Amino acid sequence: MRVAVIGAGVVGVATAHELASDGHEVVVFERRGSVAVESSFAQAGLASPGAVGPWVGPGHPGRFWRTVFDRTHPWRVSASPKAWGWLWRWSRAGHAVTHRAHLGTMHRLAAYSQERLHGLAARLRLDYERSDGHLVLARSAQDLDRLQPAVALLAEQGIRADVLDAAQCRAIEPGLNTATALHGGVHLPRDEVGNGRQFALLLRTEAERLGASFRFHTTVERLEPGTRPRLVVVHAPHEETTSLLTPHGESPAFQATVPLNEPLEETFDAVVVCAALGATGLLSPLGLKLPLAAVHGHAVTLPVRHHDGHPDTGPRSAVTDSRHQVVINRLGARLRVSGGAALGAEPTARRQEDLARLYQVLDDWFPGAARLSQAQRWSGVRPMLPDGPPVVGASGLAGIWVNLGHGNAGWAMSCGSARLVADLVDRRAPGFEPAGLGVERFAR
Repeated sequence: MRVAVIGAGVVGVATAHELASDGHEVVVFERRGSVAVESSFAQAGLASPGAVGPWVGPGHPGRFWRTVFDRTHPWRVSASPKAWGWLWRWSRAGHAVTHRAHLGTMHRLAAYSQERLHGLAARLRLDYERSDGHLVLARSAQDLDRLQPAVALLAEQGIRADVLDAAQCRAIEPGLNTATALHGGVHLPRDEVGNGRQFALLLRTEAERLGASFRFHTTVERLEPGTRPRLVVVHAPHEETTSLLTPHGESPAFQATVPLNEPLEETFDAVVVCAALGATGLLSPLGLKLPLAAVHGHAVTLPVRHHDGHPDTGPRSAVTDSRHQVVINRLGARLRVSGGAALGAEPTARRQEDLARLYQVLDDWFPGAARLSQAQRWSGVRPMLPDGPPVVGASGLAGIWVNLGHGNAGWAMSCGSARLVADLVDRRAPGFEPAGLGVERFAR
């Protein structure tokens, strides 16, 4: 089959690779000039079942409404009607039974994805920055108490989570600042952290070797469902594209033949929408109105500072400050600090406050560990659904499939959801039970 994939984030690239592996003719449309440059660009990097879960659970809505106007709280929300409507759906998903079901779905998908990720990395010899282990720090006894329900739920899912005292935490991460108050923490030894964008770049190369074509600087303006779904696309100039060149240094043939800046229709046997927030403009006119919300997050990536005669003082793997919801992880010779959750429009002033929080948390736990003068800042949005799991599978529109709404866990669930949607497109029994991932849960 000839299959179009819309969006080249880590989810879109993984989807394209799985479809190409199945022998399909795959064309990927991406409005930017490379893969993984928007939501996937600087994710926290956690890629394990223990690192995923709905953003809402029993008691969360009540605590949120009490702190919604607290400028120091990690959660932020704009005053737009759309944001409040999304939060109403989010609050309803906090019921204990509902939360447990969605959490189980996400954990199963992340476990399946981790298995797929390891298999791909080994088979294709993908060498990307990664490390094992994830330590969640609790500054006080109250912070540790708040983690206990999550630990219990992880245990129900068969995910190991060890509750530690301060000394045990420091044994795992000896670089932790002894001047910062630490009561204890939770260690997830089977969790891992990895460079999702680096993985996406490597996997793109493998997909192209299988025949997949990546069309960058290309915007899909309209979808037309059907037994042979059609796209209306616009190709922009390709001066900055990162498409692979031919041995003679020329751009791929399609660049020389398609009209630029003019609508062009293309027909496929199937279309998979992996366009994150861009999916709303494509699917809403067709009657599929998914409650995807823009949740703003931030990251700072810095080179590790090496001190003569002393080991570096940064983390060995991933460390999360549970109070501030900030993740500090190790990516080879760099550190990445990420956090923030602003729903809706985000004022510039608050962005600066959130970035300042990242620097402060880094200084609290690993002072002097990184070269601040060489910091690379990133601010972007993550496509969040109010109940937690993504939507993966049939859209209800003829010939159109979806792989959307992974939020801040796109890297953790990308390989599994890609394999799942590829199986469903091929009408093949999937290796993962898709219950709980369908679009029908938003039709009620």
